[in-house]
Amino acid sequence: MSETANEGVRLQKVLAAAGLGSRRHCEQLIDDGLVEVNGRTVTEQGLRVDPLADVIRVEGARIPPPRHHLYLLFNKPRGVVSTMDDPQGRSTIADYLGKRSRQGLFHVGRLDTPTEGLLLITNDGDFAQRIAHPSHEISKTYVAEVDGVIENVTLRRLSRGIKLDDGPVWPEQIKLIERGGARSIVQVVLHEGRNRIVRRMFEAVGHPVNRLTRTAIGPVRLGRLKVGELRELTRDELGALMDLAGL
Repeated sequence: MSETANEGVRLQKVLAAAGLGSRRHCEQLIDDGLVEVNGRTVTEQGLRVDPLADVIRVEGARIPPPRHHLYLLFNKPRGVVSTMDDPQGRSTIADYLGKRSRQGLFHVGRLDTPTEGLLLITNDGDFAQRIAHPSHEISKTYVAEVDGVIENVTLRRLSRGIKLDDGPVWPEQIKLIERGGARSIVQVVLHEGRNRIVRRMFEAVGHPVNRLTRTAIGPVRLGRLKVGELRELTRDELGALMDLAGL
């Protein structure tokens, strides 16, 4: 336990506050050996924890600490600039935040202006820095609509890695979704976020990108979130991202 655990909050109260159910249900989770604190299974009732410092899991899933910050998922429209202000007067992320724009929010990483899709927005600087840092190798999933019918040999070439001007890129996954007529649709999973990396990959093999959408960051997916809409991250999404970021 953390050094402050003896002065902390009862574990079942922390679980209930996190939305795991009633206090009695949370006590049952503890009795059933489904709760871990800092890697140790807890079975006794009344344990006090520090919800800000102790790592708590239920059936292996990370329970994030109480939220003192906002963690949002935004489906950025094509043509919106990944900034909060634009001197050229173009549409920015701030245009979609409403009252939240006054809460010190900023985006985690970025999407270039023609690219749409998943963007994380928060006012938690440590979280943003960890998520964006390349050392954590958090995967990013894109769906690219490209010019022309892309052949299997080209897909294999992309899978083996492509040399670009600023160094090689090795996708974790290249998956053909559809091809025919004058276009192909390909899913790409990467662990890095260099500028225009997906577009430059396909340009290098002769299939320029016509439309690009980021559909996931790690375990967090757009799902049915409509273009231009945003929502708060769920408890499970936030917990999983904190694990990936080493928080």
